[in-house]
Amino acid sequence: MIESDLSLSCRNRLDRERNLFQGDYKKHYLAGETKGPEIGEPFLLHHPGAKGAVLLIHGFMAAPHEVRDWAEDLYSQGYTVYAPRLSGHGTSAIDLDFQNYGNWLDSVDRGYEILSLCSDRIVVAGFSTGAGIALLQAIRHPERYKAVVSVSAPMKFKSLSSYFSEIIEYWNWFARTIKLDSFQKRFAQNHPDNPDINYHRCPIHGFNQVKALMRKVQQGLPGLCIPALVIQGNRDPKVSPMAGERIFDRIRIPEKKYVAIDYHLHGIVRGPISASVFSAVNNFLSQYVPLG
Repeated sequence: MIESDLSLSCRNRLDRERNLFQGDYKKHYLAGETKGPEIGEPFLLHHPGAKGAVLLIHGFMAAPHEVRDWAEDLYSQGYTVYAPRLSGHGTSAIDLDFQNYGNWLDSVDRGYEILSLCSDRIVVAGFSTGAGIALLQAIRHPERYKAVVSVSAPMKFKSLSSYFSEIIEYWNWFARTIKLDSFQKRFAQNHPDNPDINYHRCPIHGFNQVKALMRKVQQGLPGLCIPALVIQGNRDPKVSPMAGERIFDRIRIPEKKYVAIDYHLHGIVRGPISASVFSAVNNFLSQYVPLG
């Protein structure tokens, strides 16, 4: 990465995002839960003169480091890559408990502003909830992006408990109202694929924000008008394989592709299985956002 070739405006915006993270990190640091700062800090992999760029978005309860391997692969292909930090991530679950998906969209909007100073051929891509955000960005701002890549977007969850999360949040609100705070259930236990990155507690409010985000995506998908790649693990234990198919079917333009990945875990952008994902992404981008 060569940051000396960045414009002053780009460096200033990037520094502001780093400073924002560092401030949030200090404010919300929780011993035993907060990971090292290298996990949560947003990062830019800059190719001077690159003709293409990728805005790469991590998932819920994760951090930019979750998509680091993917970013490195894209960078090796010749793309400039920026991985923003979604508000409430890379710090603590308590921080995330006070965020909403509008805050996450704001984080990505600022990421776009940074990347737009590096390239005018930008792809928006993401994993899990980051994929949902990428799709909503593409739906709402098609003029910004040349294509969208969705990997394991959570359109449909497998867990039965996910159906009761809104009821639990309503109960939490009621308990606060009648000053029975000790009866709230603000967090559920999380069993992450990447314990070195993800929170081990899931904020109920945050989970409901993911569901609200995906309802917006579902409503908007028929209006998506840029090339789209949808990737989904066919044995994903957290997100139903039907989720990827549902997304793909609701996209009406012909410039779309669906890829199923045979794997038993949700996390498919890290570890050996990621090579299959990255290959599918690179083949898609070579067709719709070539660097030549």
